[in-house]
Amino acid sequence: MSEIFKSSVPIIESVYDSLTPSEKDIADFFIKNTDETLDFSSKNIASLIHVSEASLTRFSKKCGFSGYREFIYDYQSKKIPENIQYQSKQMKRVLHDYNKILNKTYSLIEVEQIERFATRLAHAKRVYIYGKGSSGLAATEMKNRFMRLGLPIEAISDDDVMLVNHVLVDKDTVVIGFSISGDKQVVLKAMTQATANKAYTVMFTTQQNNVNEKIVNEVIPVASVKNLSFGNRISPQLPLLIITDIIYDYFMEVDNPKKDTFFKQSLESLNINKEEEESKYE
Repeated sequence: MSEIFKSSVPIIESVYDSLTPSEKDIADFFIKNTDETLDFSSKNIASLIHVSEASLTRFSKKCGFSGYREFIYDYQSKKIPENIQYQSKQMKRVLHDYNKILNKTYSLIEVEQIERFATRLAHAKRVYIYGKGSSGLAATEMKNRFMRLGLPIEAISDDDVMLVNHVLVDKDTVVIGFSISGDKQVVLKAMTQATANKAYTVMFTTQQNNVNEKIVNEVIPVASVKNLSFGNRISPQLPLLIITDIIYDYFMEVDNPKKDTFFKQSLESLNINKEEEESKYE
């Protein structure tokens, strides 16, 4: 397996749905391009794609950069090499998608944001996770993991319960939304209600521009590959589970002795010895 590399492509993909047709042409070019010797000057690229240099600037700003110059510097410095050898085409397809998800997660993640989120979780009186379908299953997994560390957390996937739950939400509550596509209306509505009730709200999605400050306080971007939401080759839960594991590790560091005590107690309730369990993997 190859190393993990940073790339600008996940950033482009995370805003793709909010781009204009001409900006999508620009995005498609940079996502598919493999020629590292190309002249990336704005004049040359604009000529190749048949767009204006002003369009390149607008595209770059939508990707979160100050302009095209900053975007292209980032793009050129973060190219991912494709040098993995696989034993079969089936293994190649699946593991290639896995490797893409890992690389894109590494490229998208912001350590300060994850640390801030883990700290907010640790001090929350209540935590709710909203999700539908595969995102709902990932929400349940997150609930089961963090509950064992003493966090009062609940996963909700029922539409009616999700919408009514806002009566239990206040400023001491953290509400998390899981939506790969970012367009599940019931999740968006429930998150909007929670935000209006002064809860600390965070959306995990691959399409961060689909969510604004009226819906949530902040967005944690999630990695994606083509047709991920359909689950055609790998589980749509995978990128959500990866980011959950990263947050879990940061969360463990906040008041670690207390978390460790809760974890041991949860193992004891299941008749599992922590030391014996850990020794299996040494």
